[in-house]
This record gives sequence, C-alpha cells and structure tokens, in this order.
Amino acid sequence: MAGRYDSNPFEEEEVNPFSEGAPGKGQPNYGGGAFYMTNPGSVAPANSRLSPLPHEPADYDRGATVDIPLDNSADLKKREKELQAKEAELKKREQELKRREDAIARAGVVIEEKNWPPFFPIIHHDIATEIPIHLQRIQYVAFTTLLGLFLCLLWNIVAVTLAWIKGEGPTIWFLAIIYFISGVPGAYVGWYRPLYRAMRTDSALKFGWFFLTYVIHIGFCIIAAVAPPIIFKGKSLTGILPAIDLLGANAMVGIFYFIGFSFFTIESLISIWVIQQVYMYFRGSGKAAEMKREAARTTMMSAL
Repeated sequence: MAGRYDSNPFEEEEVNPFSEGAPGKGQPNYGGGAFYMTNPGSVAPANSRLSPLPHEPADYDRGATVDIPLDNSADLKKREKELQAKEAELKKREQELKRREDAIARAGVVIEEKNWPPFFPIIHHDIATEIPIHLQRIQYVAFTTLLGLFLCLLWNIVAVTLAWIKGEGPTIWFLAIIYFISGVPGAYVGWYRPLYRAMRTDSALKFGWFFLTYVIHIGFCIIAAVAPPIIFKGKSLTGILPAIDLLGANAMVGIFYFIGFSFFTIESLISIWVIQQVYMYFRGSGKAAEMKREAARTTMMSAL
C-alpha cells in the first residue's frame, strides 16, 4: 500500500510546453504514471524542463549611464538669439528696399524690362498693359510707322545694292547703309519712345518733344519719296525721280526703285494720320495749355 501512494497526485509538475511530449488537449494524463501519451507510438518523459537562460556577462554594469547628445538650454537660447537677429536683418532690408521703391515711384522713374522682340529683346514695349485703352489704337499705328520706316530703309538698301551692281558706284550703297543704321534707332529714340511715355504718363513736355521730332520724320519720308538729287547724293534713296531715271537704263532696277517709292509714300501718309490724331488728343485733353505753363516755368527757372 505504501508504494502505491509514494507520489503526490496533487503536486504540480514542471512541463516544457515546447517538447514533443507535453500534454495537450484531448491527451490523457495518467496520474502517478511515468509517461504521457502524445503521438501514438511515441513516449516522452514527464519531468522534461526548460533550458536555463544564458548568464549575463559579469562585467556588465547595471548602473552605467548612456550618453545621448541633447541640446542644453544655453544652446537653445543662443540659436534663438541668432534666429531673431537674422529675422531683424531681413525686416530691415525689406524696409530699405520698400523705401527705395517708393522714392523711385515718387520720382516718376519706371524700371522697364526689355521684352520686344520676343526672340531677341532689345526694347521695352507693352501697349496692351501700359497705354490707356482709348489711346492704344494711335499707339499701335505709330508703332506701325516705326516698323514701316525699318522696312523702307531696308528695301532701300536692297534696291541701291542692285543699282550699285549695275554700275551706279559704291557711294550710294554706303549712304543707304548710313540711312538705315542711323534712321531706325534715331526714330525710336527721337519720336517713338517719347510718344510711348507721353501716352503712358500723360506728360505735356513729352508730347511736345514728340511733335518736334515726328515732323522731322515726316519730312524725311516725303523727301525720300521724291529723292531730289540736290539733297541726297545720286540715287541713294528709292524716290520717284531716280526710279524714272533708272527705268529707261535698266528696267529691273527701276522697278525696285518704284517699289521703294511706294513704301516711302505709304509711310508718309500713315505718319501724317498719326500726328493728326495725337494732336487732336493733345488739344482736346488740355495738354497744350499745360505745356505752355510748364515751358514758361522752365524758362523762368533757367533765367533765375
């Protein structure tokens, strides 16, 4: 009897759950027995235990601290001061830039960005944005006369070059080149830009300068359309008189000169229309009286 109750049936046995012989659901555990039934045909010892964890190294210091770099309060304050200084410097620069822009605007100076022609910008030109809508038509036609003068003088070079080849001499060709390289930039600076700025700023003095120089432009176009030999050397301009003279000697050269005469005639007529329209606006807007007052004031200041 004593050998029957040697093992305590209520004692908890340590079992390794990862071993193949661990009791599972539906597997009978025979109390007091030496074996558990697992898979049929396999037996495992009931007293299998978990393997112990490896020991920690003896030199590991549990009380050791790990150094993690953190910005202390002094560094934070220093950086905050640097940011505040930079922000103050930026504000100061913005205020200075705004002050200069306001001074330029009060002085009437406009910064013009070159935007025409689009493929190679050499001048500033933006009629649709900068010119009042009721003046845009006149400005566009005036710009057409500038381009027309360019075409007239360019064709003049072509016709005179052909006449030179036919035996008229190189002098007329050099004069045609001089007319072109001085006429187109001179027209832009002399009368087109003053008109553009007068339309944009409504300045009476700029209108007056335009009238003075545009009359010279119209006079040149009329003389070029006639091309009398007493003013211009030989046949350096494609006017009606050289065209008639060359038509009998060389018909092709005469035709080229007649085309040039047509260009100068059309240019003269359109230019006369432009100056009439500008003058009507100038008188109707009261700029004539204003120009007289400004001219009188300027004369008085010069005398003083």
